[in-house]
Amino acid sequence: MIDDNPFAIGNQYAGGTQQVTSAAGGPAPAAGDLVKDTTTAAFSADVIQESRHQTVLVDFWAPWCGPCKQLTPVLEKAVKAAGGAVKLVKMNIDEHPSIAGQLGIQSIPAVIAFRDGQPVDGFMGALPESQVQEFIRKVGGAGNGAAQIAKALATAAQAHAAGDTQTAADIYQAVLEQAPETIEAIAGLAELLFEAGDAEGAAAVLQRAPEAKKDAPALAALRARMALAEQQASLGDPAELEARLASDPKDHQARFDLAMIQNARGERDKAADSLLAIVKADRGWNDDGARNQLLQFFEAWGLTDDATLAARRKLSSLLFS
Repeated sequence: MIDDNPFAIGNQYAGGTQQVTSAAGGPAPAAGDLVKDTTTAAFSADVIQESRHQTVLVDFWAPWCGPCKQLTPVLEKAVKAAGGAVKLVKMNIDEHPSIAGQLGIQSIPAVIAFRDGQPVDGFMGALPESQVQEFIRKVGGAGNGAAQIAKALATAAQAHAAGDTQTAADIYQAVLEQAPETIEAIAGLAELLFEAGDAEGAAAVLQRAPEAKKDAPALAALRARMALAEQQASLGDPAELEARLASDPKDHQARFDLAMIQNARGERDKAADSLLAIVKADRGWNDDGARNQLLQFFEAWGLTDDATLAARRKLSSLLFS
């Protein structure tokens, strides 16, 4: 027997319009925490009790159901993109038929939204992605769009950091469908494309930024990284550059090119030190080129990066001591 039995609802879930409040605030959950499978025994905890904290969607499906296979990935993507506004719990009715029976579900796929221990809305059939997103906005709280976007962005950043680039990209895309001028989503999606080797695609995404926000720090930093990568692609063999420096420590061009390669390798401190050595030896070399390149590194690395902070202190000492 399930606690707080909510199942005497007839067919109201088929087209219900009851509005429910958005999920409670707090840290954005990791993408993997938003979707899970459940059983008859776990249904009360996973759905009834959890829905007292935020809206829970229950996806009733079966392995033999073709439309279920179409709907489930669309549901998962939309739930992750909602960034914690709702959770998704999937129930295989072949293995666990009693809950679907109590709900009177006769056709699958069927999705029921629970809030405060009660079913409040739902739909049947494999809806297109846009309608699934609209349903989630409705049951998750349409009046909390900014908070939902903030949670979605945080979830995407977590997925990116964990190496789940597909989930991160899906979330950024979904955010941009709802709020096309969201700078964090534009920068995040462009960064994913750039890191995947699609510089052209990244540049195209950056072009989507509104004119008034094209110089936003997140976008400027990514453009700087892309410019550096383009420069680094034309550089030579580091061993040859090091040999040139060994024979002539005043070969500033070799040291400059080596700094670019060091940066490409992720050796930020070494790259900064190479450029600082040029500034110290010949500030006017190449129209102050070493210092200007160092400033470009700072922009690409980020103003609070450890390498930026350390190199900026050294540069200040050189310039003002």
